[in-house]
Amino acid sequence: MSDEPRNGGREPASESNREPEAEGDEEPEPWDRGRGPYVESTIIMTTVRVVTPFILTLGLFVMFHGADSAGGGFQGGAIAATVLLMLAFAFGIEPVRDWLDPEIVLGLVAVGVATFVLIGLGSLALGGSFLQYDVYPIYHASKYGIELVELGIGAIVAGVITGLFFVIAAGFETGEQLEDTAEEES
Repeated sequence: MSDEPRNGGREPASESNREPEAEGDEEPEPWDRGRGPYVESTIIMTTVRVVTPFILTLGLFVMFHGADSAGGGFQGGAIAATVLLMLAFAFGIEPVRDWLDPEIVLGLVAVGVATFVLIGLGSLALGGSFLQYDVYPIYHASKYGIELVELGIGAIVAGVITGLFFVIAAGFETGEQLEDTAEEES
């Protein structure tokens, strides 16, 4: 290839706009040019630090008030899971993944499932139907039973969304070959 400029002579030839010389010399993707896809931004990091407690509070509020008003476990769990996603976008996926043990995410899902099942089976053991709250011998059993079930569902949803995010993000790490491309090359 010659050192003639591209775009009809308007731009000088440089390393950034030079065409690849051979098929194996393709220009690297933007995230492969010596730095990862994560770029620190003081504005984003500060905003996430300030906003995170409010978003987590909103998620819990939506979970708790799902029995009486709009919202519920699914919506509140999705809002609560966005807290971890925001932290990962602001501070990097790897640091958040290192900070958050996968066993915690699995434990969150397990606690949510156990809460739902135990409340349902508890009403069966007391002679009622599955999730029949009024058989519990406590004042406002329906209210507390529904709120506990909503918290359990919220824990399940938050754990699943967080887990899926980290599994999907692991597929986009630089330096790893995807399964489809590895099969095509062999």
